[in-house]
Amino acid sequence: MSQFEGVEIDLIPLSADELRRLASGESVHDFASAPAGALPPPHVAARALSQLETGTPAFWCVPFLIVARGSGVVLGGCTFKGAPVNGCAEIGYGVAKSMRGRGVATSAVEQLLNLSTASGNVQLVVADILPDNTASSKVVSRLGFTRSHT
Repeated sequence: MSQFEGVEIDLIPLSADELRRLASGESVHDFASAPAGALPPPHVAARALSQLETGTPAFWCVPFLIVARGSGVVLGGCTFKGAPVNGCAEIGYGVAKSMRGRGVATSAVEQLLNLSTASGNVQLVVADILPDNTASSKVVSRLGFTRSHT
């Protein structure tokens, strides 16, 4: 469990079949009970499929579902946006609106940071956050990210 309050979570990678169904906008029966906004959007699944086709290792492009440990409820999704370049990896994440404010995003990003460190290929992790997304700015700030204006 993360050091942050909230529910305990696990990160579960999506399968290739689940990615194809999400990318095409089909219903993914296994996740029919997921709250609105919990599943990665079609463009994220499509990007992952495209990267897989060009040889990117699944670890660096396949989205993870953020799942509540015990209940198995899907709370959101997170991902590396591609293989590291010059030691830098970019992440993305989203949590269902009804699940926000419980430390879910913070725990998920913390787990992505741990995974990137354990890979031995990453010295810097970045997250591109829109200026008006105060909640996401707070998430990454809590975890030691600093703001860059590039």
